[in-house]
Amino acid sequence: VRFIREMIRHGAEIIPVMTKDALEIITSKSICFASGKEPVTEITGDVEHVRYCGMVESRVDLFLIAPCTANTVSKIVRGICDTTVTLFASTAIGSGIPLMILPAMHESMYNHPSIKANVRKLKDMGADIIEPVLSERKAKMANVDIVVEHVLRAFGSKDLIGKKILIIAGSTAEPMDDIRMITNRSSGKTGVALAVNAFRRGGEVELWYGRAKVEAPYFIKTRDFESVDNLMGLVDYSNLYRFDIIINCAAISDFTMKKQKGKIKSRTDKLVIELSPTPKVIELIKKNAPESYIVAFKLESGLPEKELIDNANRRLNELDIDMIIANDLEEVRGDKGRVHIIKRDGKVQSIEGRKTDNANQIFNEILKE
Repeated sequence: VRFIREMIRHGAEIIPVMTKDALEIITSKSICFASGKEPVTEITGDVEHVRYCGMVESRVDLFLIAPCTANTVSKIVRGICDTTVTLFASTAIGSGIPLMILPAMHESMYNHPSIKANVRKLKDMGADIIEPVLSERKAKMANVDIVVEHVLRAFGSKDLIGKKILIIAGSTAEPMDDIRMITNRSSGKTGVALAVNAFRRGGEVELWYGRAKVEAPYFIKTRDFESVDNLMGLVDYSNLYRFDIIINCAAISDFTMKKQKGKIKSRTDKLVIELSPTPKVIELIKKNAPESYIVAFKLESGLPEKELIDNANRRLNELDIDMIIANDLEEVRGDKGRVHIIKRDGKVQSIEGRKTDNANQIFNEILKE
């Protein structure tokens, strides 16, 4: 029910199909309430499987089975059509309609060699398999939010298919002692928006994520870092050249200090901390991934727009990277903001909107290159 409602919020029209066994667990009224349509529970003279999944103009764009039992997985592979769902699935496969499967069963069943082989065969037949979550000795259906994102990816522009994309986001934290640290403010929203946008467009996305207010998306491969040293280690030992696009929007500390062991006494009257500059991560990224398309962010505060853009353009040329995104602290407002996209040729595009919209436009500009 929740999945149906979430998809409708994204503009989908849902045609529900239920087996007789499913009706023993959840009523057709619940599904009708969620989708606004009476579910197909039997095949009538309207030949519903052909009407929706046949070679007709009005056919659906995607056939999704959630959850998909071991029994249904195996029957689809063998072409057995003894339930509404298996009949719809066979018709969809024969018509070339994309098929998305969410296996769910006890873990012992999921580990059965024949079931594993049948899941692989479904993949070979072109089905998109959303792997279950193994927990409490069960192979549970994937989280609804993950499923929604995979559906949105299936209907996305697909203009990043075959591209490996790295997003570096969040802030670093430099330890003073074993308790305290200095850090930068970062919500992480821009990095997450970029990662989600790339995923929906078909990219193979990895997110390196520091301290942030928002959680990393479940469906994106994520590696955590804390200090600049941690991040430099990731850059040095992660075969960075494998990424086609690298976007660094992290709030990286410009200064660090010598860490003191234990905890500095809290009743110290006066504490002097000697700061030293940190190495520039973007320079190491350029060195380790000279062929990648590299995008950096440059945040300033209180500068006139022309000076902000000129400074960013100079930095782009110094680093010899492909694009730099300049913005002013005063123009960052929660989920919204104004940014200036600057390319190698000096062209500038200024955009203002939600961070999700800005992320979309940034990738549009990258793809133009």
